[in-house]
Amino acid sequence: MYIDGFNLYFGGRSVCGRSTPGWRWLDLRALSTSLIQRRNNWAGGVPHRIVYCTALIDGSTNRSGRLDQDTYLRALQSGIVDHVELGYYVSRVKKAPLATEGPGGRPELTTSAWPVMVQDRAGGSVPDARFMVSYAYREEKGTDVNVAAHLLTDVLTNEVDAAIVVSNDSDLALPVTAARSHVPVGVVNPSRNTTAGALRGKPSDGVGRHWWYQLTDQDYRSNQMSNQVGGANRPTGW
Repeated sequence: MYIDGFNLYFGGRSVCGRSTPGWRWLDLRALSTSLIQRRNNWAGGVPHRIVYCTALIDGSTNRSGRLDQDTYLRALQSGIVDHVELGYYVSRVKKAPLATEGPGGRPELTTSAWPVMVQDRAGGSVPDARFMVSYAYREEKGTDVNVAAHLLTDVLTNEVDAAIVVSNDSDLALPVTAARSHVPVGVVNPSRNTTAGALRGKPSDGVGRHWWYQLTDQDYRSNQMSNQVGGANRPTGW
């Protein structure tokens, strides 16, 4: 199983609720087992290799988040997963038009109108003027590439007979499509959002026996680790 940790975390938050306990301490090996056991056409399959890809939270801006993440990674590395691959975050300032969220989550640009109106130098109103803002932006880098690299390396070296990819990132479309030519692939959407069109396909594509699944609240909550794993204690509120 190849997991986009960033996608999984925010997916779980959308499915289970941001501040609710009982879903973050996720046992990825147990989850993998439960997903395989549901597949009639994957009879006898067992988790062989679990790769978790993520990026470390910046402790200088979110100390508690980093400590909790470190605790979770220690637990995973005690035998739950076979490999953890780390990407990184980049911080920069970006500029964009001010907007609100419209139907389907699409941005709707905010323009000048009372009670906030833009004036020109002569004091005349400038209706429908755009507001430009600059903002701090932190972007996680490398996770999707790391998922793709591990997936294709293991598939092409015959390390695995089938693969599960946990992500709803459409950037993984090409490696997932390529993997389907060699082994059966299950694509697991960890969020409430519709599965990305680029990750869809037909069960018969390539070698066949492919499937798609969307995680539920029950999937997260019924596959939790013990409160203490490998010396790591479940963080408060998790």
